Amino acid sequence: MNRTITLFLTATLALLGQKAPLPPLPPIPPLPPMSFELPDLSHLHDLEFKLDKLSHLDLDFKLDKLSHLDLDLKLDAHRAKLDNLHHEISAKVAAKVADGMSKFDFKMPKFDFKVPVLMAPQAIFHGKTTDHERSYERGIRAVDGRHYEQALEALSQAAMTTGSRTDGALFWKAYALHRLGRRDDALAALAELRKSHASSRWLGDAQALEAEIKQTTAPRDRAQLDADEDLKVLALSGLIQSDPERAAPMVEQIIKSSSSRKLKERALRALADSDSQRSRELLAQIARGQAGNPDLQLRAIRHLGSRRMDNRQLLREIYSSTSDEQVKRAVLRALGSSQDREELLRIVKSEKEPSIRMEAISMLGDSASSAELWPLYQAETSVEVKERILHRLKDVGSTERLLEVAKTEKEPKLRQYAIRALGSVTTGDSLVALHASETDPAVKRAIIDALYSHKNGKALVELARTEKDPYVRREIVSRLSRMSSKEASDYLLEILK
Repeated sequence: MNRTITLFLTATLALLGQKAPLPPLPPIPPLPPMSFELPDLSHLHDLEFKLDKLSHLDLDFKLDKLSHLDLDLKLDAHRAKLDNLHHEISAKVAAKVADGMSKFDFKMPKFDFKVPVLMAPQAIFHGKTTDHERSYERGIRAVDGRHYEQALEALSQAAMTTGSRTDGALFWKAYALHRLGRRDDALAALAELRKSHASSRWLGDAQALEAEIKQTTAPRDRAQLDADEDLKVLALSGLIQSDPERAAPMVEQIIKSSSSRKLKERALRALADSDSQRSRELLAQIARGQAGNPDLQLRAIRHLGSRRMDNRQLLREIYSSTSDEQVKRAVLRALGSSQDREELLRIVKSEKEPSIRMEAISMLGDSASSAELWPLYQAETSVEVKERILHRLKDVGSTERLLEVAKTEKEPKLRQYAIRALGSVTTGDSLVALHASETDPAVKRAIIDALYSHKNGKALVELARTEKDPYVRREIVSRLSRMSSKEASDYLLEILK
């Protein structure tokens, strides 16, 4: 067979006048390393706010009735499926890159399980995040999932970069090394934490973890450690339900120990659910940053916002006493859950950081009126924050203020945003008049888009009749040709006559 193919190629080359075979093509250089990153969802403030308004207390109560061990085992099975997906994607990408191909496609395997949104691990960081913070977030998610090799890789990256969570990354790196049985490396990471961050709030956790590591005379099986943790979670859940008074000192002990995040957060939830004075005091201490690590503080603040008791004054005090941006964002979410409109408005007026002001505006939801929002818009200097205020003005139906922005605002981007929020039948005539005097092409295009999105054929026909620029007029007619309205059809027939 091979000889036949060779003779055929030789004869073909002879017919073409080729005396020698063509030179081989140069090798295709390998593609650069490829990686997959989840999209940044930090801009979904409104969705997060709506989720925050759900009753976490009721949800926690219902979850407490489930077997945490069974639930964790089911989630572990799901994690295994996700791990298999990760390895499958990595293998396919590596194979394609090795072949020197620039394009590839494959079908994603389907999963037949669903995990409720509020049961998924929740992000620590909010707003715009850095590579340092994303590495830290990936690392602690891997710790929660007991994927300690992956955790070690991500946390090592976070620990090598300068950022607000470098000390936390060193602690969790030591924790992952301990779980992997690398005793000396874990102690070295804790020593680096003490040396480089002498005033870190992670030192208490680090001291407890170091004592645990040194007391371990022989390496323990990782599966046994995880099993022991599951038993502690079950025992704590049962003790809290059956004898909350005896559980209280155990909860405090767990908070100050080197226990896992899962067990500490379960203890923290127990404090939030308890009505005892001691539990409330301990929860307030953690939320103020006076006990526990910084990550636990953020969780405690979240619980303050979801409790049935009024914690608004405590949240105000925490906000005014901190300069940590992540703590401020956590307080803002708690204030939003508590519907503390007065404090959120005060923060928008007084906060110097634009991104925090944006967060506060998002947490206001629809509770602020146009009369309260408009002075904020007039005093604001940041375009991004002004855009967020316009979004709220749209939500409360402040057509008059949106029209004023569309007519008088000097920043084209803000005029475009206001115009897109308009365009209905009630504002069509105003936008037509604005189009006649507008000189910015992008703003004029926004007017056409707004009228089209609201199916305002009457106003678009009026624009088409008065527009002098043939290209703009053609764009308007193109939009009319895709509309199902009598005014549009009549005008199209008029053009054809």
